[in-house]
Amino acid sequence: MSVALRNVQRAVPVRRASLRRAVCALRAALGASRFDVGLVCAGNALMQRLNGDYRHCPEPTDVLSFPLHQVAAGELPRPRCRDEYNLGDIFLGVEYIHQQCRETGEDFDDILTVTAAHGLCHLLGYRHDTKPKWEQMYQKEAQILEELNRLAGSRLRPLTTGLF
Repeated sequence: MSVALRNVQRAVPVRRASLRRAVCALRAALGASRFDVGLVCAGNALMQRLNGDYRHCPEPTDVLSFPLHQVAAGELPRPRCRDEYNLGDIFLGVEYIHQQCRETGEDFDDILTVTAAHGLCHLLGYRHDTKPKWEQMYQKEAQILEELNRLAGSRLRPLTTGLF
């Protein structure tokens, strides 16, 4: 199945091919290779609008996930037909992420990949609104990033480090 990547912003250059490859590897590490994923690289204005509309928090953010299926953390959807082999869409706030990376000195491409991993976990039911749920999500992010690190020779760590 595929990762459909669309860049709808112009503020920050995005290395689309490497991001798509990373998301494909992360999807495989989650056991979800047979599912499609939509990935949208968005600017601050769109992220602010979406965050306001869906989370009632009208400010830019790094990632918003819109799952097609409601599943418990760690479960894969059980599609009944071909059209349901889609996990949903992840909106990456690349302008926001880029600004944060400039402030912290972190590598933009690395953080973009880690943020996509975070979004994928949300598509599969993981949350971080309580400490036990955060611990579960952190563990899953660490696991899939470890697999990506092994394949790519990188040293990526979960986005939710130190949330609680």
